[in-house]
Amino acid sequence: MFLTERNLGLRSGSPALSDLGRAIRLLHVIAFMAAGDLRARYRRSVLGPFWMTLGTAAGTLGLGLVWSELLHIDRASFVPSLTAGLIMWQLLSGCIGEATTTYWRQSAILRNLSVPLSMPPIQMVLKHLINFLHNLPVLVAVLLIFRLPLTWATLLAVPCLALVAVNLLWISLLLSMLGARFRDLEYVVNAAMPLLMFLSPVFYRPSYLPFNGHFVWFNPLSHLIEVVRYPLLGTAPPGFVVLTTCLLALAGWLFTLWLFNAKRDRIAYWL
Repeated sequence: MFLTERNLGLRSGSPALSDLGRAIRLLHVIAFMAAGDLRARYRRSVLGPFWMTLGTAAGTLGLGLVWSELLHIDRASFVPSLTAGLIMWQLLSGCIGEATTTYWRQSAILRNLSVPLSMPPIQMVLKHLINFLHNLPVLVAVLLIFRLPLTWATLLAVPCLALVAVNLLWISLLLSMLGARFRDLEYVVNAAMPLLMFLSPVFYRPSYLPFNGHFVWFNPLSHLIEVVRYPLLGTAPPGFVVLTTCLLALAGWLFTLWLFNAKRDRIAYWL
């Protein structure tokens, strides 16, 4: 049976699409609330969110010195790759880890105000995208220090990052629903993330492995990392990485919208 809007329950008047439409119309409010979350977190701090930038810089320095020696790779090529991998992992792990608690952390708002249920996951993803922008100066400094040239392929980082954000939105919405229903999911995800970090090309590239690195591509997070890391380092991402990322977005959104359409009315009772 072919997947269509009819058998997915995603007609133009469906609750899922209506909810997302309302959230998109409130995007300026969501962006303001996401920025407010960061301001509240770093209130009365001297450097504010730039403490995150310093933490990324320290991690890049320490890990770059150690892992370049362990892998016997020239620092000029390893450190920029590591920096891009770290800031991408912080974006992915931040969204995935926080998504499981997004709904019940905002349960008071969702129970008392008529707001789109897709609003909290979107707000959370926007907050981590702002964090990503705070970490970009570290990568820029590394590229200048090691004199990596900027090319036209570098501009591909913008649409590739947008493609990753599209994937993070359905992942966050899906995990938010599942986390509201199954509270143990938070602990399962937190326990799995350190393992996923080593199974993902954060500290290394698939070509660095002394054995066949094709297994790395079975991890969907590998594609979400590499599709942005390639242009950040001045080269276009491979076609299969872009294609896989697009297919992940398509399949993920179809399934998430179907589930959101079916369970949306129950979310308030799970909180």
